[in-house]
Amino acid sequence: MANNLLKNINLSSFSKSDELVKRIFFSLFALFVFRFCAYIPIPGIDANIIADFMQRQSKGILAMFDMFTGGSLGRMSVLTLGLMPYISASIIVQIMSYATPSLIALRKDGASGRKKLNQYTRYLTIVICAIQAYGICVGMPYFVSKFGLPNPVMIGSMFPVIGVPTLVGSTMFLMWLGEQITARGLGNGVSLLIFAGIVAHMPSGLGRIFAMIRSGALPSWIIFVIAVFVIALVALIVFFEKAQRRVKFMYPSKRASGQGGLSSGESTHLPLKINASGVIPPIFAGSLISLPMTVLSFSKSEDGVMAKIMNIFTMHGGLWYNLIFAALIVFFAFFYTAIVFNSEETADNLKKSGGFVPGVRPGVHTSDYFDYILTRITVVGSIYLVAICILPQMFVQKLNIPVYLSGTSVLIVVSVAIDTVTRIYTYVISQQYSGLLRKHNRRLERK
Repeated sequence: MANNLLKNINLSSFSKSDELVKRIFFSLFALFVFRFCAYIPIPGIDANIIADFMQRQSKGILAMFDMFTGGSLGRMSVLTLGLMPYISASIIVQIMSYATPSLIALRKDGASGRKKLNQYTRYLTIVICAIQAYGICVGMPYFVSKFGLPNPVMIGSMFPVIGVPTLVGSTMFLMWLGEQITARGLGNGVSLLIFAGIVAHMPSGLGRIFAMIRSGALPSWIIFVIAVFVIALVALIVFFEKAQRRVKFMYPSKRASGQGGLSSGESTHLPLKINASGVIPPIFAGSLISLPMTVLSFSKSEDGVMAKIMNIFTMHGGLWYNLIFAALIVFFAFFYTAIVFNSEETADNLKKSGGFVPGVRPGVHTSDYFDYILTRITVVGSIYLVAICILPQMFVQKLNIPVYLSGTSVLIVVSVAIDTVTRIYTYVISQQYSGLLRKHNRRLERK
């Protein structure tokens, strides 16, 4: 796609596409607003203590959330929660829309049904955001004190009264900003905001690595090893995200055409992505595995069974953590794929349109055939997701690098970059076709 974009466009193509230029500038302006708000602190917080605390968690699970928020968590800015509550709510509503009869009816109801589902997503976002905001405001002082640091809250018991509305309102503002980018900008707004947050967090990590190289704490060759590893990781993600299993199916000869005539037999294919679930399994698995750690972190129990469980879940990158994380990724990969692809419905639609898979009987047998193929490629896709999420953690621990390298974040960055390039390519090609049509019409008018 990138090669096609470079071959078919030039700078004049952008200048001629007024719509594309407007969308690009609006997206850049919205991203500037997002990054500006990321530096506005929550009232009543000592940012220096929070920064010291996050530096001690440079390779823990909190570093992962800090990366997804673009460093807002490390600064305790108004965007501390980021868009994660909205993403969680969207995934929950999407899953429920395939499992709950009332929501299934809404999903099939067209634009009005989607509007109603979006409304439910916003309501659920407020609930999730309020719970997480209250947990941060109440539990954070105790959690920070566990590491021997002073209380970062400077206004005492009034902090939840100020902090909870601030965090909830900021997340809802981000949600609105993402919707504006989707409508007036370029690409999916929420994805672009997450992309900007992750990319904005990368220079600080590279800065820490170069600082340790200059001080002699890390060897100089480590930067080349990191570069090779990241390039290989990106290449692997691009390969699997574009990989498809094409299921061939045909229409019988002499099939009636849409214009009332007869057409000859047609052969086409159904593309099934190797990773049909996208980034949903790692996000859900990370959220689920961090929930017990968060609850236990705010507990005042230091001994006994609770403390042992706490040690297991806080040992980010440890053996048990990786095993549980991998198992959750595999589970959600199969679960989400089964939800988004209904083999029975696909086989039934194919049968109604007169199509068939060569060598497979229509109906139930075609549905079983789709399930058989989907199960096999989902095994490959889940193994790929596990490797993408686990290998960077092992790489960081093996080389003792003082930064958090998340395979999930790299997966999001690459996926959003591919989608953005595809959209730019579509806009430019449509502009070129429009220009050709205008020239053709002018020639006809002259004749």
